[in-house]
Amino acid sequence: MTAVTHDIELAGPSRTSSGIAFAVAGAASFAMSGPMAKGLIAAGWSPGSAVTVRVLLAAAILAAPAAVALRGRWHLLRANLWLVAAYGLVAVAGVQLAYFNAVDHLQVGVALLIEFTCPVAVLAWMWWRHHQRPSRLTAIGAVLAIAGLFLVLDLTSGAAIDLVGLAWAFAAMICAAVYWVMSADEDNGLPGIALAAGGLTFGGLALLLGGIVGIIPLAASTADVELAGSMWPWWGPMLVLGAVTAGLAYVLSIEGSRRLGSRLGSFVGLAEAVFGVAFAWLLLAETPRAVQLLGGALILLGVVGVKLGEPRLDAPAAPGTAP
Repeated sequence: MTAVTHDIELAGPSRTSSGIAFAVAGAASFAMSGPMAKGLIAAGWSPGSAVTVRVLLAAAILAAPAAVALRGRWHLLRANLWLVAAYGLVAVAGVQLAYFNAVDHLQVGVALLIEFTCPVAVLAWMWWRHHQRPSRLTAIGAVLAIAGLFLVLDLTSGAAIDLVGLAWAFAAMICAAVYWVMSADEDNGLPGIALAAGGLTFGGLALLLGGIVGIIPLAASTADVELAGSMWPWWGPMLVLGAVTAGLAYVLSIEGSRRLGSRLGSFVGLAEAVFGVAFAWLLLAETPRAVQLLGGALILLGVVGVKLGEPRLDAPAAPGTAP
């Protein structure tokens, strides 16, 4: 059996360390989108408008660097056009559309909790599709990480159950799992920044189409936005949303996933919830509770468990198995 290179640790500590650095930086960049978007929404933007402009702006910013990264190898883009389109429609637009519909029926924390269980779906996919059964340490790490996520999101109050909302939330979770699996695949030869730019383009156009047909409410405002106790022109937070929380975030996350594999990369990505709480504290004066700090510690322990349980290509093969 051929080794699934994008989900087995191929190199030494340097590749793993750089992968974790990229993945954590990507999670921090993604997490900044919450406070920025919340400020815009309070100023009169609809969530759909904020995310659509964010994605399209990121696609425009990454277009030139992606062209440079391709170095004239446009055949790579043509050969992987279906992959780029699927990435944009599922891993970008699909996640957003499903999440927006989920929070229309569920509490935001509940919808996020279900979506952020995507690493468990990644584990199941790698087990079923590539016969990479998770080790005991990986399973323990997964339980700790999900428990920590529950505490970080502070879901201590009862929430009404809505079947339609649950269906949308699980759809968002599946789309997020697809994002991690597709991001970690580097066998296609396509530079990560080119995958990000192309996917954001397809995803942004799909979100715009959803707004035009009425699936995603679109509303915008030029009113100033309040952040960290100061007033900012609307284009400032929007520029951060596009350049940092989408453009930079997708590039960093893809590079991290390609070094760590989809399983470990997806669990490191749970740091987004912790960074989200931290940015809400800094930018929106939403002080985190002690239980949320405990949750962050559990997520860290869970990621360590998943890392220790990752298979290595240089590990001794079990008797009777092919190299």
